[in-house]
Amino acid sequence: MSTTHRHPLTWVPSLYLAMGLPNVMVGVVAAIIYKNLGVANEDIALYTSQMYLPWVLKPLWAPLLEAYRSKRFWVISMEFTMAAGLGLVALCLPLDGFFKLSLAFFWLVGFASATQDTCADGVFMTTVNKTDQARYSGLQGMCWNMGAVIASGLLVSLTGYLHNHVGMSWTQCWVVVVSLAAAAMALFGTYHLRVLPPGAPSSLHGQGLAVGLKATAEAWVTFFQKPQIWMMLAVIFFYRFGEGFIEKFGPLFLLDGRAAGGLGLDNEALGHINGTVGTLTFIAGAFVGGFFVARRTLPRSFFTLALVLNVPHLTYFYLAQTLPTDTTTIALVVAIEKFGFGMGSTGHMLYMMQQIAPGPFRMAHYAMATGVMALTKWGTGTVSGALWNAVDHHYVSFFGWVLVFSIPPVILAWLAPFPHEQDHTAAVDGQAAPAGGH
Repeated sequence: MSTTHRHPLTWVPSLYLAMGLPNVMVGVVAAIIYKNLGVANEDIALYTSQMYLPWVLKPLWAPLLEAYRSKRFWVISMEFTMAAGLGLVALCLPLDGFFKLSLAFFWLVGFASATQDTCADGVFMTTVNKTDQARYSGLQGMCWNMGAVIASGLLVSLTGYLHNHVGMSWTQCWVVVVSLAAAAMALFGTYHLRVLPPGAPSSLHGQGLAVGLKATAEAWVTFFQKPQIWMMLAVIFFYRFGEGFIEKFGPLFLLDGRAAGGLGLDNEALGHINGTVGTLTFIAGAFVGGFFVARRTLPRSFFTLALVLNVPHLTYFYLAQTLPTDTTTIALVVAIEKFGFGMGSTGHMLYMMQQIAPGPFRMAHYAMATGVMALTKWGTGTVSGALWNAVDHHYVSFFGWVLVFSIPPVILAWLAPFPHEQDHTAAVDGQAAPAGGH
């Protein structure tokens, strides 16, 4: 049976699972690995934040892929590349120079993951008709986030189990778990060899590098010719500014000992609270946000969604001040923040889709907008270590500054331009769109 005619249910779930898992391995789990292996918080924040750069830079090379091979080829090639990269991470963890070596291999995984994201979305958008795109958009988001649950929840909890109950060292635990992640990516690649459709070829296909470069240049020029583009870029850059600091230092705070001002959780509890519970409440928030936008339209919802995302940053300030010992209480407070993040992120993703992406280069322009979103994560993660040092490793002060950084996003959301008339259908279709920031 030709893969072109496979039912979407045979490949959409696995495709988006294969997108979420490596993204979170690079963006979140790497920091937990280094924390367990004794790397300082400021070094973790600085060096792991650089691994967001592939998602920032992907608009530079993504259009060039259209000229060579099929989208299916790039997706499957990148999945096997990620399997090899994660396998190399696992192999180097027991070595003396594991930090630099593993960072290099995580970079490889990051570039492959960013490339897979672009081509996988391309397969979906050029294979599935618009009616079915709306039908399966919720499934996309759910499966991407299930990949996140597996990486930051189940796999992190498994390391805690192996350490606490089997007696393995942290190095041994992470060798096992990262190897499992590598095997999962190899299985995804093998499965997609059988079921993944090729996606419709681009008009650039087979026309060579020169044509690809010309089209890329045209995409960039027209992007910056959009009305009010600089204000719109400011809106999407700052929308999740405060969240960027929490995303980087939240897990470190939950793991740090109480003598250092943290909550002293182990990996089992962290995987359950920040991974499983947190991700599931994020998904719930995303669906609630989608229905909210569908009822009110994006222009009428945007400021409220920015408040919903940024006000719950108070939760980490509260946790840092009170240092509760009950894991149920901690889980509830973290869940509130993650729910707000999920609901508020709906506005962020739909603003990029409906206000920035429209035009003849919709796919490229959406990739550029998500690159700006990744630039926020790179920037906040990079400076978070400097902020941590500036507040003398004091979590209450750190999360106090996060509250300050959460004010500009709300102001910019109030001032956000909406140059395109609201398409009510687009709002409904996009209700589950925020798959997690891929």
